[in-house]
Amino acid sequence: MKKNEATNPWRKLSSEVKYDNPWIKVIEDKVLNPAGKDGIYGVVHFKTHAIAVIPLDEHNNTWIVGQYRYPQDSYEWEIVEGGCAEGTSPLETAKRELIEEAGLHAEDFELILEMQLSNSCTDEISYTYLARNLKYVGEHPEEDEEIVIKKLPFEEVFQMVMRSEIRDGLSVASILKAKMLMEQGKV
Repeated sequence: MKKNEATNPWRKLSSEVKYDNPWIKVIEDKVLNPAGKDGIYGVVHFKTHAIAVIPLDEHNNTWIVGQYRYPQDSYEWEIVEGGCAEGTSPLETAKRELIEEAGLHAEDFELILEMQLSNSCTDEISYTYLARNLKYVGEHPEEDEEIVIKKLPFEEVFQMVMRSEIRDGLSVASILKAKMLMEQGKV
């Protein structure tokens, strides 16, 4: 007999919050795993959705942001990204993040990617937008952000992904999706 793909093979016995801060909550569930054995499953619940923006000007230049990433203990280049609080529109967050991090206002936004970022251990969802018809208005990073902004041809940013110079998962997936859409003439 074929198993139903939509059926959850895990059985939750109990759930306990192990850690909670303004951004994440870590939950430990006592479970019976698909083999029927006792186990635990930890889930990191994100209190925001991840938002990403690839601004493109009329010459297909884009802007990336460089910043130190504490968990990785490394300096990383990424596309514009930020968190969308519950009850807030992802599009409105994308507009805000584009101004905050790159100092750009865009007239047109197109959603190109919805993604689960690490579905084996988190419930985080992301949304990536292409932004066009840009106007520089001045960046306003948040107080906990120390960022550097680079304007580059999109093709160079794509090559940075291919050389593993851009390693952030949301940035990599978004840039690759944008590249495919460009090659297909869809953007």
